[in-house]
This record gives sequence, structure tokens and C-alpha cells, in this order.
Amino acid sequence: MKAVHFGAGNIGRGFIGAILQQSGYEVTFIDVNAELIDRLNQDKAYDVVLADETKESFTVTGVSGINSKEHPEHAAAALAEADLVTASVGPHVLPFIAPVIAKGLSAREAGSEVNVIACENMIGGSDQLKSEVEKHLSEDEAARVFAASGFPNSAVDRIVPIQHHDNPLTIEVERYFEWVIETANLKGSKPELTGALFVEDLVPFIERKLLTVNTGHASIAYNGLLKGYKTVKEAMDDQEIIDVLEGVLSETSTFLTGKFDLDKEQHQMYVRKIIERYKNPYISDGLDRVGRAPLRKLSAGDRLTYPAVGLDRQNIVPVHLEKTIAAALTFNMSEDPEAVQLQEWISQDGPAAALEKASGIQAGSSMSKRIIQYYEQVK
Repeated sequence: MKAVHFGAGNIGRGFIGAILQQSGYEVTFIDVNAELIDRLNQDKAYDVVLADETKESFTVTGVSGINSKEHPEHAAAALAEADLVTASVGPHVLPFIAPVIAKGLSAREAGSEVNVIACENMIGGSDQLKSEVEKHLSEDEAARVFAASGFPNSAVDRIVPIQHHDNPLTIEVERYFEWVIETANLKGSKPELTGALFVEDLVPFIERKLLTVNTGHASIAYNGLLKGYKTVKEAMDDQEIIDVLEGVLSETSTFLTGKFDLDKEQHQMYVRKIIERYKNPYISDGLDRVGRAPLRKLSAGDRLTYPAVGLDRQNIVPVHLEKTIAAALTFNMSEDPEAVQLQEWISQDGPAAALEKASGIQAGSSMSKRIIQYYEQVK
């Protein structure tokens, strides 16, 4: 079996690519990073190290790479022959891989079914990728391509720490992982994927992960940076940071268990597991990296604003979420375009107007007033 994976970065190699290879696929990575692609074609293998005290490792073999910037036609040809297509490139990059995917799917043999799975940190990643692919197809091509091509949504979770290795292909990842795939938009039989979970309704899993793992990470980052910490490990050594984190996740738990039919005890076990993952010193990350792209993280449907507004509508004041939103407004990193934009809005229009632009929380509302009060206290 052949698989094509877009994105030869940390998640691509350490998570999705490793599972594909362990599931019996020959994996072709498609990326624009010439160094990684050249090394993949040279070594045909790479090592994955588990980020814990054991430092266990295994080798992913039978891999290759294609530079889609230099050889887009080769990338499309590989996709035309693939049994499975996956991607972990980041939400903002999906539009850039869509032309190659459109060309590759168009070139497939008539009736040859394939599934394209976006493994991104977002809700509806595969739906988004499908809409981007459709922009590069005529109406007739789209009808033919989508009749044989499934775009099932998925939720992925695995932390990859900051790292440097002599071999640029070597990747260190945490032992824990979760890959949940929705069956609704699958074409043909379910792909054989070791450790993946197939479910009829992905939404509860996506929101559980987004509002626990990602919201928790954001809480540690923005509140930790306020206290001058540089890494998740440093922040998680501070009980005050942990207290806010637990408060944030208590609020998102109230939102999640109220919205979905989640077993409260099982969900609390999940939350405790997530907090223990943050405490793992082997997967500590830089807080500036965790906090980057604050406009996306503050947006209406994302990890902070979405549950906070949902609780506010139930007349529940999400104190810890609001404090974290206020902390996010202070995020200022010159290398991050979204952080620069956020600070420009605050400078030009004031924090309440900037908050409304970023999140949709109306300036002058009771929630906005509380958040801005926190912001004024900490800025």
C-alpha cells in the first residue's frame, strides 16, 4: 500500500508518517523543505524517540520525499497512485497544497477511490481542504473527483517538544497520541491505521480535544508569559499557573459535559491525564511558540472565546477563561504577524475594540468589561 503525506515536519514524521508506516504503507512525504526531502531520499528512514525517561526509539523505514515546490508534477503523480492521502501542514497552508491535490486526484484512474485526511489542529480540517481543492477543479472535474475521493474529518493529538538533533530527520514525540477519524465522509473501506479510532460523529472528540488540550496549552502559555516564564516546564512548576489551568479546564468541562453526552467521571480522568502530560519535563515547549497566532486562538470558534461565550450565555461567568483571554491580549512577539497585528489594533483602537475585532466579543458588553479590567491589571 502507498500513502502520500503532505508535511514532513514534526507531526508529519513523528506522528502521522510513523503510524502510516507501522500500518503497512510505503510513505512518500511531500514538502517544500529541501533539506528534509533530500535527507529522506538519501536515508530512506528516520528514528522516532519517545519523550519520556525510557528514551525508547524505533525506526521508520521505506520512506521517501518529493519537493512540491521544485517538482509539483511528481507530487501530483504520487498522489494519483496513492491508497491514502494525509496532511499535517498547518491550517494556513492548506490552500497552498490544494492545487497539487486537485491535479493528483484528477489524474487518478476512473473509479479509483481514495481518502484525503487533513490532520490539523482545527475543526473541519478535511472539509476546509476539500473546499480549497474544489477551487482548482472545473464543475465537471469536481463531480468526477469527489465521487471517488473522500475527505473525512479527523482530530489529532500528540505533543512534540522543542528539540535539536544531529540528524535533522530524527524526531522526539510523547508516547501518548490520539487520532480520531469520522466515518461519515469515507470512501470505500476504512483504512487500516494502527491506533486510530473511527467514529460516526467527530464533533465531541474535536471539541473535547480543542477545549482541553489546546485551551489548556493556551492558558499555560499566556499566563506563564505574564510571570516571565519561557517554557511550559517552568510555568508548570508554579502552583498559581496550575491553579488557573485547573480553573480553565473546570470551566471548559462544564461547557463540554453540558453540550455533549460525555460521562463526567471519564471526562475528568481525561482532564487529569492532559494536566499530567503538561507536567512531563521531556515534552516542554517554549511558551512563545505555544502562544503564537493569538488572533486564531482568540477567534470566535476557537479554544478561548468559544467556551467562554458559551458559558456566558448560560449565565455562568467563566472567570479563568476571561483572565486567560486578557493575558492573550498582552502577547507581543515581533516574529509573529498575528501578535504584531493584535498589538497594532490595541494601540490604534484600544483593547476593547481590538478584542471585538479578534474575538467578536462586543465592546461594552459585560464580558468585554470584565476582560478589559483583567487586561488593565496585568498589562
